[in-house]
Amino acid sequence: MKTLFNFLAICLALFCSTSVFSQEFQGKAYYYSKSTLDLGTWGARMSQQQKNQVAARLKNRLEKTYVLSFNREESLYKEEVILDAISGATDSWGKNFTAGNQYRNVKMNRLVQNQEFYGKRFLIDDKLQPINWNMGTEQKQIGQYTCYKAVGLIPSSQLEWWSFSWDKLRKNDAKKENDSLTVSNSKESQIDTEVDDIEMTQIIAWYTPQIPVSHGPSEYWGLPGLILEVSANNTTILCSKVIINPKEQIEIEAPDKGKRVLKDEYSQIITQKMTEFRDNRMGRRTR
Repeated sequence: MKTLFNFLAICLALFCSTSVFSQEFQGKAYYYSKSTLDLGTWGARMSQQQKNQVAARLKNRLEKTYVLSFNREESLYKEEVILDAISGATDSWGKNFTAGNQYRNVKMNRLVQNQEFYGKRFLIDDKLQPINWNMGTEQKQIGQYTCYKAVGLIPSSQLEWWSFSWDKLRKNDAKKENDSLTVSNSKESQIDTEVDDIEMTQIIAWYTPQIPVSHGPSEYWGLPGLILEVSANNTTILCSKVIINPKEQIEIEAPDKGKRVLKDEYSQIITQKMTEFRDNRMGRRTR
């Protein structure tokens, strides 16, 4: 009887310690993001010196630092704002097309992200973007953590839905023109065309099961361990430091200010506004 009592006491102690650990487990991960500059056909006419000058001016957009605060279910991803090395100011133009604070709740399948577009605040409240991960056995060491490779696919339009480029606008114009040409097609064939035309982006991620949370930087999540490195297109995000259970309690709260919209709605808003900006600018030039 005494042996049974001792066994039950040990089980109860283990259960309580595990429960407390689950509730209190939290951490911070610090990331460094670097993107290469793609100047397209315009860059082909530039000298290397000119390219270097452009890269120096855009350094604040190409190189960024972030902090990911997390617990078992929630995370908050925030950019650390750095003053421009040349002007001593923040990048006010680029601010309109960069990610705001990203709150993620993996249990509730919820994303809440604040965005500011030309002085107007928006609050994007939507579901998390699903990523089809293919997990392999390849591994490497990142700091003190053993990481495993995973390859995923995500619709390119959903990768950085908050951003804008003139190339995106040209593709949007081309899509509208193509849609107008297919109005006479049957509904079924239109659906088939839309599915076939979805552009996908490949993601390469490295995650560590030693930190058993499904979080990661930016849009990336859903693996059985914290994502410490991820590459997609011309951008690589690398974790430089992780702090588990810091002395100070971490507060993770979803943004709550701004006009509440879905991701697609927000993308449509900025596309429409930039289309108006382009059309008005071209209209003035023709006068």
